Amino acid sequence: MNKGKILLLIGFLLIFVGGLLAYFVQTDFGNVRIRDLRFNGPNGSVMSALLYIPKNATSKTPAPAILVVHGYINSRETQDGFAIEYARRGYVVLAIDQTGHGYSDPPAFANGFGGPAALMYLRSLDIVDKNNIGMEGHSMGGWTILAAAAVFPDFYKSIVLEGSSTGAPFAKEGDTTWPRNCAVVFSTMDEFSLLMWGVKKGTDVPNSPKLQALFGTSEKIIEGKIYQDINLGNARVLYQPKTTHPQDHISKKAIGYSIDWFAKTLQGGKDIPSSNQTWIFKELGTLLALIGCIIFILGFSLFLLSLSPFKNNQQEAAESKVKFNIVYIISALISMAVAVLSYYWTFKLGAKIFKASWLFPQTITSQIMTWALFNGLVNLVIFLLTHFIFNKKNGMDCYYYGFTNQEGKIHFLTIINDFLFAFFSIASGYLMLILADYFFKIDFRFWIIALKPMSITHFGIFLRYLIPFFIFFFISSFTLNGSMRLPTKKHWVPYILNMIIMAGAFLIFLLVEYIPLFTKGMLLTATEPLNTIVAIQFLPLLIIASIFSTWFFNRTKRVYAGAFANALFITWYIVASQATQFAI
Repeated sequence: MNKGKILLLIGFLLIFVGGLLAYFVQTDFGNVRIRDLRFNGPNGSVMSALLYIPKNATSKTPAPAILVVHGYINSRETQDGFAIEYARRGYVVLAIDQTGHGYSDPPAFANGFGGPAALMYLRSLDIVDKNNIGMEGHSMGGWTILAAAAVFPDFYKSIVLEGSSTGAPFAKEGDTTWPRNCAVVFSTMDEFSLLMWGVKKGTDVPNSPKLQALFGTSEKIIEGKIYQDINLGNARVLYQPKTTHPQDHISKKAIGYSIDWFAKTLQGGKDIPSSNQTWIFKELGTLLALIGCIIFILGFSLFLLSLSPFKNNQQEAAESKVKFNIVYIISALISMAVAVLSYYWTFKLGAKIFKASWLFPQTITSQIMTWALFNGLVNLVIFLLTHFIFNKKNGMDCYYYGFTNQEGKIHFLTIINDFLFAFFSIASGYLMLILADYFFKIDFRFWIIALKPMSITHFGIFLRYLIPFFIFFFISSFTLNGSMRLPTKKHWVPYILNMIIMAGAFLIFLLVEYIPLFTKGMLLTATEPLNTIVAIQFLPLLIIASIFSTWFFNRTKRVYAGAFANALFITWYIVASQATQFAI
């Protein structure tokens, strides 16, 4: 069995075993049914959701229900841990995509984030006990359920604000019964303590005047103590797991506290201890599937090279003349340093230049695009300087860098063939995702790192961002595999070096940001919580990009296929997972 077949088999098995494991866990081994549904919101807008239906919920025996909502730039699957555990305990669960997120119609933030429409839909189901409905929302999802509570104050019984807060535009000053029976689960190392509760650290939240106003007291809030009366509907409680804002999704404590609160405030759920949680195995399953998808793509690329249309894609590479010297080290360090030093600045610049529009409708994607284009320009300057000052006199030419064939010619049809080679390779992974979604009702993810199928709307957006991201990855391709390709007979060395150059700086960046949070309770850059959390995804994505870039160069000895593959994969990943701020 050749290498391509082995990789295909390993990738397929990881996807199948991971998908099967995730499916059985999220359905509680057949005790819960999951429906992927769409329903109409205001003005005919379409809302997307997953509906978890336990066996005990029927029209004759309605069950208690919980609306769960993800935070900004996440999707319905991000709340899987909560949804799985609630459904196991006999609750009907509606996990929605906020407006402009996932498969719900844009723009983001419209119509109360989709909260009122979702609560109305959940309440309309004949399998739901209308007297026992709860709501849980993480981060901006907390504002979503507050919007629902403001529009329909009599449609729910209790809520959990997970890493979230009350406040404008949904505060009801002087009303001590709103929101009803509210639990605040706010982590001790939450990055958003200043935004949510007006204090610098998560550990300071009990002394927050804003929280104290919610609890009806001017004294320090005692964690775990229930204030007011559940029976009167004005109960309040604070829980503080020792974790961060995004880690609420994978925290047994954070999920457990919400389970406990609904057990106290809703009737009809099963008496399963909150410590008894199985969602982690679903998370493990989708992680295996994500890894399997990457391996499958690599294996399928080798299979393609065995076919006649792509056999001629391979050529001999010029022997490397690069030396591991001061020029190499300085070039690599400058590229790495600029990647992180320009991060916050380019994100702010992108937000100013690329206002949400038909052309570029996703704010975060436009900010990432700005970072990519700026760093691409910097890397191009480094490449040109090192070429004309050092490399040209050593005989490094367009063939050496992977632009041309041995005769120094660029054949347009060869570039088209490289594109098709990359396209079908990435498409094989996309097909596996579609099949996993169909048979197992999962995407490929771990935590906040998620590879999702694109909707028709997403595909149109994908095409608009594809060229800017290709420019970045094209420059990265000939920089990494041309001017920084060291002579070595060890095949693993280029992969390690390229990973370090592309992703190493972000590892250091995240450590510099998060060590102060873990030790002192605040990010180093405390005013940038959202962008710091977004940077977490840069680390695995740039590692994958370095693998693709090196792999496809080694197969073709040209820079095009790797650039095409990375542009297709990364643009798909980002667009499908981001919020869309402009109505399309």
